[in-house]
Amino acid sequence: MPASTRSLDARVARTQRLLHEALVALTLERGWDTLSVQQVCSRAGVGRSTFYTHFADTEELLLSGFQREHVVQRTGGTFGFFRPLIEHVDAHRALYLALLGTRCERAVRRRFLGVVSELVEADVARAVPAGPQRTAAVRYVAGACNETLTWWLVQPKRQAPVELEQWLRQLSIGAVAQLR
Repeated sequence: MPASTRSLDARVARTQRLLHEALVALTLERGWDTLSVQQVCSRAGVGRSTFYTHFADTEELLLSGFQREHVVQRTGGTFGFFRPLIEHVDAHRALYLALLGTRCERAVRRRFLGVVSELVEADVARAVPAGPQRTAAVRYVAGACNETLTWWLVQPKRQAPVELEQWLRQLSIGAVAQLR
């Protein structure tokens, strides 16, 4: 790759990172529903035209960062991604809580469900042949995981991540085992 392309890619990545960091900081400080593109640009030190070169709006910016952040490693075994996923959600608890009840919550939950569904699919595919039953199993487990994590986040006294992982694994393995 030519040096000029690498430097352009680095500048693009830097700009997007600055915008994402500004968006997250402002969301935590002020709440999502009061944010404007101009506030994000001012915080990031980026012009509005640069913002719109990369993103259509603040929701698209948020979701782009969301996808980058959700690279989850498997720790082994069936549903081995639960622990790293729980730890990720726990580490970003303040942001997730700041987004609950906002205009973009539905889009964030849909994107999160997509990420979890991809992870679940890999494990369910080993136990259930392709078809509607497998699709239903993936949606069931991913949806249950999504709702359980949301429930866990809002609890004033939350279970330890290891305990939540055990619950999710037991429930999910049990549900999939019913389909064999």
